[in-house]
Amino acid sequence: MISYAMGDAGTGLAAIQLGTYLFLFFTCAAGIPAFIAGSLLMVSKLWDALNDPLIGWMSDHTKSRWGPRLPWMIGGAVPLGLFLAAMWWVPPGEIGAKTTYYVFAAIFLMTAYTAVNLPFAALSTELTENISIRTRLNAARFTGSILAGTTGLIVAAGFLSQGVEGYTSMGRVTGIIATFSTLIACWGLAPFAKKARKPISQSEPFKKQLKRVLNNKLFTRIIALYLLLWCGLQLMQTVSLIYLEQVMLVPIEISKWIPIPFQISTLIGLQFWSFYSNRFGRISALFKGGKIWIIACFLVIFMPPLTRGISINNLLFFDTFEGIKMLILLIIILLLGFGASTAYLIPWSLLPDAIDQDPEKPSGIYTAWMVFVQKVGIGLSVQILGVLLSLAGYKSSTNCSSILGDLDQPFSAIITIRLCMGLIPSLLVVAGLITMKPWKSLDLKSKIINQ
Repeated sequence: MISYAMGDAGTGLAAIQLGTYLFLFFTCAAGIPAFIAGSLLMVSKLWDALNDPLIGWMSDHTKSRWGPRLPWMIGGAVPLGLFLAAMWWVPPGEIGAKTTYYVFAAIFLMTAYTAVNLPFAALSTELTENISIRTRLNAARFTGSILAGTTGLIVAAGFLSQGVEGYTSMGRVTGIIATFSTLIACWGLAPFAKKARKPISQSEPFKKQLKRVLNNKLFTRIIALYLLLWCGLQLMQTVSLIYLEQVMLVPIEISKWIPIPFQISTLIGLQFWSFYSNRFGRISALFKGGKIWIIACFLVIFMPPLTRGISINNLLFFDTFEGIKMLILLIIILLLGFGASTAYLIPWSLLPDAIDQDPEKPSGIYTAWMVFVQKVGIGLSVQILGVLLSLAGYKSSTNCSSILGDLDQPFSAIITIRLCMGLIPSLLVVAGLITMKPWKSLDLKSKIINQ
């Protein structure tokens, strides 16, 4: 469990920093317009999605003394750290030169990311066939991911007060952490990976893969849920700092630390929903957590902003009106994290059920296609964010510290940010819950069989 938790630490750290800071980095440090920033995020996600089926297939057919998965994780560990660091550097030149640099940096980073993350994710199905233990494995996985992500946010909060140079320093530190945590996880998982269930090694063309996954009705329902929940979560994550700093007017000295309570709340939610799932069913946990998430999203839409230029001291004591508003904002963020933790746990805990429906049980293929669909959706969602902000007149900058003081975003941009932070994610979660309503009886049946 400890080793499996560490296996997602490197990629989890990368994912939380990229998702939380990269759009803001492009628009307030590199000086890239919102539309191009959204396009860069879309390109990175689409490339990440396109290489998933290929690496999943190659992973299924890899032979080694440690099984088919660990060689990919070991080989991708160092490139993951190097290109994670490279992503946070601002090259000299105009917007065109910077854009070209970030396209290639994203392609190399996402290739290394997939080489580590996809084979690792496939192991949860192969290490055991017990549903309860699989759920615990996925809880351990995302616990490691969130702890690493929280570490990344703490590192970021410490460095980003330095402006552009802070992003570069942050990238170097987190690149080292990502590499070494992955290698340590491989060392710990090696004796278990040797004994894990192996996929059936046979060549399978693309059309046959596609037919296989589309004919698995449980799988198509799971990826629909995963797509909807993660599009909502990614949209919130991408726009969160913009919402805090430019809509809620939270001072920049505080705003960089606020994602940490969200991560802590998500971590607590993971443990709670893992326990709840094993006792009352995974779909019941999904619906309970989803409702909390939706309520918090609607509170986000209507939350009044702080007074511009408010003193930090007035926000740290909750005996003033501004302090009470800050407290309410923190409570809403905690509710968002607690409810959104189901997006991490539930889809991945349901995936082995779908893989078990396939007699050949090719975990790599199913894992790859699940992540492929999710990443295409995320890529499109961040592109839509960039388009919406551009149409709303959102302003970019090359000075991170002046984004609050010198730039007044138009009212249309403020409304768009609120909708992207609250309304759109809540609608996606509602659609996900509707998708899973027919699964309730199936989840109860599997729970009885497992007991």
